[in-house]
Amino acid sequence: MGQTQLLATTTGPAASGDAACCGTLTTDSAMGRAQAEATAYLLKAVADPVRLQLLSLIRAAKDHEACVCDLTPAVGLSQPTVSHHLKVLTEAGLLTRERRGTWAWFRLVPSRLDDLAAIFR
Repeated sequence: MGQTQLLATTTGPAASGDAACCGTLTTDSAMGRAQAEATAYLLKAVADPVRLQLLSLIRAAKDHEACVCDLTPAVGLSQPTVSHHLKVLTEAGLLTRERRGTWAWFRLVPSRLDDLAAIFR
């Protein structure tokens, strides 16, 4: 059966022009567009293996903070590359950055990690 014939034999609400098929969808507890965009931004920030590894390393560190000088060799990438990934995580609100002397220290933001976990509940 060719594609034209297959399309012509489609049945159901979509074929007959009805807008809704079952009427069981409710939007009361579904996320709105703004929340979906904010959630997508957060997920995009962690949707990288290096960023997940960095978050894990910082989470495992004493006081949930680490210096970029320790993170760079731990992930085996150049300092500028690690700094870029840390910047993305900081902009997403998952980390805070504090300058101490010549080094930058990064600390987890527990409430943002809670936001991340809430996506999957």
